[in-house]
Amino acid sequence: MKDPVDALIIDLLEWIGPHERPYAEVLEVWRTSCPRLPVWEEANTRGYVDRCSAPGEPAYVMLTKRGAAHLQDALARRGASAARLQEQ
Repeated sequence: MKDPVDALIIDLLEWIGPHERPYAEVLEVWRTSCPRLPVWEEANTRGYVDRCSAPGEPAYVMLTKRGAAHLQDALARRGASAARLQEQ
């Protein structure tokens, strides 16, 4: 069975999308106290998201190039899988 965190990371990357989200909002929605589902932490470790801020401005989170590429690949695989199911 695949690691359930992988699917949740794709959900996180989709949720953030092509535009940045406020850091506080991301942590509010994606923080977990379950050590077996460290979605936010794992996305950071894998280099899929980046936290950015300017002096005097609230921090925000955005996808890195690596994160955007990973999301695009996952969505393409999902689309290919759905197409194969429809052919059956």
